[in-house]
Amino acid sequence: MNASASPDFDETHNPWQVLDTEPKYQNPWISVREDQVINPAGGRGIYGVVSMKNKAIGIIPIDAEGNTWLVGQYRYPLNEYSWEIPMGGGPVELDILDSAKRELREETGFSAQRWTNIARLHTSNSVTDEEGFVFLAEDLIPGEVAPEETEDLRLWKLPFAEAVQMALDNRITDAISVAGLLKADKILATRANLA
Repeated sequence: MNASASPDFDETHNPWQVLDTEPKYQNPWISVREDQVINPAGGRGIYGVVSMKNKAIGIIPIDAEGNTWLVGQYRYPLNEYSWEIPMGGGPVELDILDSAKRELREETGFSAQRWTNIARLHTSNSVTDEEGFVFLAEDLIPGEVAPEETEDLRLWKLPFAEAVQMALDNRITDAISVAGLLKADKILATRANLA
């Protein structure tokens, strides 16, 4: 078989059978349900699913000198400080680019004249249906930051290459940030080679 050929099976076939589903918890951001299931091997069991009420939106701002900005904040579930690309949630019914523009303004004060959607990803697809998107924001225009009341943010301007190195050596551990930085690095390197 040719290594580049598509898999020879039906990717749309769902081997799980749901017998019953029961909502367990919800708040303005998430809902949790427990499904009674028959698993792919034929056994009975339960499956817990966390459904998100927002899309995850990450933005990598790049200025003309090749700098980017990271956002630092204390992450309550992890009980530790985290450096990340600017990001937030966008209501599922809204356009993801509009949400990205809002998040960039809120967290950095910047608006951008050039936007490129560089990634679609699932953050932890064994337990949640969260869908994330990462945008490259270029041709930046400075403005005022306007963080949400739950955010105690620090901004760090640094060379983009340094942010990529932070992802490579585990100083950045947020999944959307790591994936976005590495993908943006590849895209920018390809652009430079074509120039």
